[in-house]
Amino acid sequence: MIPLADRFGRVAKDLRVSLTDRCNLRCSYCMPAEGLDWLPDDQTLTDDEVVRLITIAVRRLGITEVRFTGGEPLVRRGLVDIVRRTHELGVETSLTTNALGLARTAAALREAGLDRINVSLDSVRPETFHEITRRDRLADVVAGLEAARAAGLSPLKINAVLLRGTNDDQASELLQWALDHSYDLRFIEQMPLDAQHGWSRAEMVTADEIFERLGADFTLTPHGEARGSDPAELFDVDGGPGTVGIIASVTRPFCGDCDRVRLTADGQIRNCLFAREESDLRAALRSGATDDDLADRWVVAMAGKRAGHGIDDESFLQPDRPMSAIGG
Repeated sequence: MIPLADRFGRVAKDLRVSLTDRCNLRCSYCMPAEGLDWLPDDQTLTDDEVVRLITIAVRRLGITEVRFTGGEPLVRRGLVDIVRRTHELGVETSLTTNALGLARTAAALREAGLDRINVSLDSVRPETFHEITRRDRLADVVAGLEAARAAGLSPLKINAVLLRGTNDDQASELLQWALDHSYDLRFIEQMPLDAQHGWSRAEMVTADEIFERLGADFTLTPHGEARGSDPAELFDVDGGPGTVGIIASVTRPFCGDCDRVRLTADGQIRNCLFAREESDLRAALRSGATDDDLADRWVVAMAGKRAGHGIDDESFLQPDRPMSAIGG
């Protein structure tokens, strides 16, 4: 076993696998209304190629958790089989989704071995949901969450981004809704990963602002458990048992504890969400590289990981790829 270590002593244990860059929503902070130019099918890893690379990561490189992302992973036709084959490797498997179509697939995913799900949901008001996502599909998201609970996928986590002037007045409303339904809510600072490159730190709703908004209606106290590599700072709500998390990716970065590595849908290794460089495993894989060769390439790619994402540096450049093409 070769650890996926960088020169700062961090070891990657958590693999994020993007299964597609395609998405059936058009969230304003992610992509333009008309969508993007999707990857051609021949550039996207096949199901067997995805599973082969995951197997190398688990058996040779010490990965213990695999999370499937997109785009929207539920649009990947082979998703259930990929989850099943990954589960058979003995690792924790999870999924980040917008929940469209989850009502139809939750039971099959649980039977295949999926452990838990994170759902992206920024508002429980139909009109605001439509404004952000450009789709009138809130009812389908709610149905997907209910199906996931019925299938035994827990805990059910919700990821929310607050947008100034759009839904930043709905933080407490969203938290109360999550508490009423026993969902674990996490607010995430908006990051510079939009396809339009329109992100502005001045317009971003900060973690401090989120805490202040929630504090007007709830009493928040530190949860107490060690955070470890978890990006969310957890708080008990009104003494518990409900909690809320705030992920301050920009204003209070947690790069020093990062244990993640990413594999894109077209077979590129990204050692950081904000990396400007990628390492191509697809070309090597399709040229006949052995598992040992691919593992060695992966190790080299991780060794070059920077100390931090550098958003506060004057020299910071947003990645060329948007979040939908990287995977969360």
